[in-house]
Amino acid sequence: MIKKNLFSILTALIIMYLSMANSHTFDEVHINVPNFDKFVHFDMYFGLMSVMILENSKNINSTRNRFLLGLIPLSYGILIEIMQSTLTSTRSGSFFDAIADAAGIIVSILLWMWIRPAKN
Repeated sequence: MIKKNLFSILTALIIMYLSMANSHTFDEVHINVPNFDKFVHFDMYFGLMSVMILENSKNINSTRNRFLLGLIPLSYGILIEIMQSTLTSTRSGSFFDAIADAAGIIVSILLWMWIRPAKN
């Protein structure tokens, strides 16, 4: 199971590092776009969901299964937001970050439904 989902696990670990690292780690990154972090959240979870769909494409034979699979990264994103609020001193969890995560997941599923339609 781990071998089959290696890229999904690696992607999730990268997201965990980026989400839990001290915010000062990224002080050199200066992007002056309002709410830019929401785009980052969208992209991270779009990528995670896409990797999960690709790695599990043989087992996902319906649209319903893709949305059920999407519950995994959604739960992961919510867990990370809770962890940011409780375990870090330089990060804070945000409901709107979780919404951006969910949007990335949903857009990934919809895009893959268009690229590679599942058998319903």
